[in-house]
Amino acid sequence: MSTGKYRKEHDCLNCGSHVEAHYCSSCGQPNLELKESFWGFISHSIAHYFHFDNKFFQTLTPLLTKPGKVTLDYLAGKRARYINPVSMYIFVSIVYFLVAYSPKHSSKDDKSLPIKTASQKVAVLDSVRKELTGAGVVNKKTGQILDNVKADFKKELDVEQFKELSFKEQGIVLNNLKIINKANKSDSLKKVISKFSSIHNDRNDSTYSAYLSRQKALPLLKQDNWFERMVTKRSITMGQKSEIITETLEHNRPKQYFLMMPLLALFIMWNFRKNHVYYLNHLIFTIHGMTAYFIVSIFTKPITKYIFGPDSFLTDIIELGVVIWVLWYFYNALKIFYQRKRGATIWKMIWIFMLYGFAFAITEVVMLNIIYYVS
Repeated sequence: MSTGKYRKEHDCLNCGSHVEAHYCSSCGQPNLELKESFWGFISHSIAHYFHFDNKFFQTLTPLLTKPGKVTLDYLAGKRARYINPVSMYIFVSIVYFLVAYSPKHSSKDDKSLPIKTASQKVAVLDSVRKELTGAGVVNKKTGQILDNVKADFKKELDVEQFKELSFKEQGIVLNNLKIINKANKSDSLKKVISKFSSIHNDRNDSTYSAYLSRQKALPLLKQDNWFERMVTKRSITMGQKSEIITETLEHNRPKQYFLMMPLLALFIMWNFRKNHVYYLNHLIFTIHGMTAYFIVSIFTKPITKYIFGPDSFLTDIIELGVVIWVLWYFYNALKIFYQRKRGATIWKMIWIFMLYGFAFAITEVVMLNIIYYVS
């Protein structure tokens, strides 16, 4: 699509070929005058933009509502109305990763944040119980339920308070509890000691040198072997660098999805090998499917991440809806594109998901190892 004044000469300025009409038959460049006005330049640029915009929406509607149709039309040669699959995928994926993985800045004064500390939970529960008692709602049964809930909250409070103690203070508390338990054996107290000991040991093993010091103090038979020490060293190091590792992992998600896409196309080709379709056609089908998923996620991710939050019931509903849509879309796309019966399509879809999930888990481990050793 071009706007501007066409040249009277019939030689292409790009490749030198003879131009019969307004476009070169060899390279496709429009035979326009080199000099154009400011408004001509602006109108030319706007025309190109809206031409892309028009093709984008012409591709978007059938891509989302008619699974497999865009791929069938594209492979049948009906390509003028659609954007190139790779171009659209790159554009959509860039928007998706800007929206989905942009950092969220939380405010300390945000009153919408859920109650997290046990002391806050106990205070709220006491307030609720007071109101219910005043209204005459609390009876023996409901009072017992509230007492049980409060007891659980107090256990959480004890754990929180123990975590806030210094390492030396934690050791003193543990020793006192062990003395009390030795004199008056109690299963509940034994569980508390076990929980506190685990917290105390984790704090002691916050560095690998501290872990080795604790190991040397143990009897020989109770010390970890070389493999356990190697695993512990790795976990301690990854714990210390967890923020860096997580940030780097999320930063490399686009590369992971992009590199996994040819593999997903290969899994589809294996399952539908009797269709005798070229691998490139499977790849185009996969690109269209991934593009559709990213477009849906562009609208759902900001809602679940910034509006409702990750722990919201509405977020769970939206995520469930996305999963149902993915299953519906993938099933219909496979059925329409590969022309298989319902049972065969469902069975092959399950196999594709299993293979892709296994491959995704492997790449996740590989990426974590690379990030761990590099960082």
